[in-house]
Amino acid sequence: MLGTTIAALASGYGESALAIIRISGEDSFNLINKVFTNKFKENEAWKMKYGFLKDPKTSDVIDEVMCVYYAAPKSYTGEDMVEIFLHGGIVIIEKAMALLLANGARLARNGEFTERAYLNGRIDLIQAEAVNDMIRASSEEALQVALSSLKGQVSHVVKDFKEEIIDLLSHIEVNIDYPEYDAQEELTLEEITPRINNLIKEIEKIINDAKIGNIIKDGIKTAIVGKPNVGKSSLLNALIKEDKAIVTQIPGTTRDIVEGKINIDGIILNLLDTAGIRMSDDVVEKIGIEKSIKTIKEAQLVILVLDASRPLDEEDNYLLDITKNTNRIIVYNKIDQVNDLSTFEDKVVISAKNNQLDNLINKIKEQIGFNPSVYKYRPILSNQRHLMLMNKAYDYLKEAHEGALNALPVDLISVDIKNALEAVLELLGEEVNIDISHEIFARFCVGK
Repeated sequence: MLGTTIAALASGYGESALAIIRISGEDSFNLINKVFTNKFKENEAWKMKYGFLKDPKTSDVIDEVMCVYYAAPKSYTGEDMVEIFLHGGIVIIEKAMALLLANGARLARNGEFTERAYLNGRIDLIQAEAVNDMIRASSEEALQVALSSLKGQVSHVVKDFKEEIIDLLSHIEVNIDYPEYDAQEELTLEEITPRINNLIKEIEKIINDAKIGNIIKDGIKTAIVGKPNVGKSSLLNALIKEDKAIVTQIPGTTRDIVEGKINIDGIILNLLDTAGIRMSDDVVEKIGIEKSIKTIKEAQLVILVLDASRPLDEEDNYLLDITKNTNRIIVYNKIDQVNDLSTFEDKVVISAKNNQLDNLINKIKEQIGFNPSVYKYRPILSNQRHLMLMNKAYDYLKEAHEGALNALPVDLISVDIKNALEAVLELLGEEVNIDISHEIFARFCVGK
């Protein structure tokens, strides 16, 4: 695979002032010199040159361009690479790509340039994933978290932890290889327990930070729920500052999930306006209600909207019951229709209609429980794959610790520690099935 030369549009597809096409592989140098009028010499790496893209068979000029040749290993992929800067017309781009493919290049797969950087040892898997995270970052905080990963700061934390596990394992292996030294084994058992305990404390901090990193990166799935006509859609529209959800006085207007996003001090709330939950014989509305209940179960935050202008009824009490075990904020809407506010002391009251949302925004910040700016420049893991593997390593270390406390043979304890190490290695991509890495890079856009 690495022997082939690939090409792809690295900038967005569509009309623009400029476009960038990338080429990578062992034949990049020869390929660009076939189609570029101002030929590169071997000693002209990392130099931008002006010329024309020209079909060597027909002599047809495609575009006036600038080109840069990057010699391996000092390139993004670690291979010979070329970047072509051309005019951003769709016809020009398509003709330029067709020219490169006709002269020996293959169309790159999604994420293949970054995959090659990883496979060639230019970056580790955490850094590779950070490239995609930077592109998809929806807040300044998410961008900075991804940047710390790309710069290798997060990898440094994980590699330090890996070295501590390896050091402990090597210490244990002495006892397995030289069992005749009984005094050494007794000493090692005394040392193993606190050392594993220290690893557990360390990984707990990494995992807790990773949970926050995941929230900063992906946001919080937030369900807005309530019975019909309490102002859920009005609240969604007020929060995102646009009329996305249809608002009428007719109960049951919202039949399906309506989505929106807001940024609250660096945390993205992925808002889901659900169908009003009530008893209904309408087939379509019942499907929407079933989706609403499913969304409640899957949400990380539930905003339960009640109508402050009316007494609670059976439907409200049902919603209070089914959301009681969720991460919930109870909101009393339509406060603009209430004369006596004394009954709503210590409650979250809003008027979605009048954009009076400060109480809710402050409660959301309180419920989130951390300040994203504190973590903005801290090296932390930030996606579900990271979290899953660190939790896996944590579970193995807990088992190893339990074994040490119960004075199990050191060879049995070492099995769990080795399994923890394998999880950390997989996180870094040092021991990773090639199918897993393909799955990761398939989520990238073409040209990265």
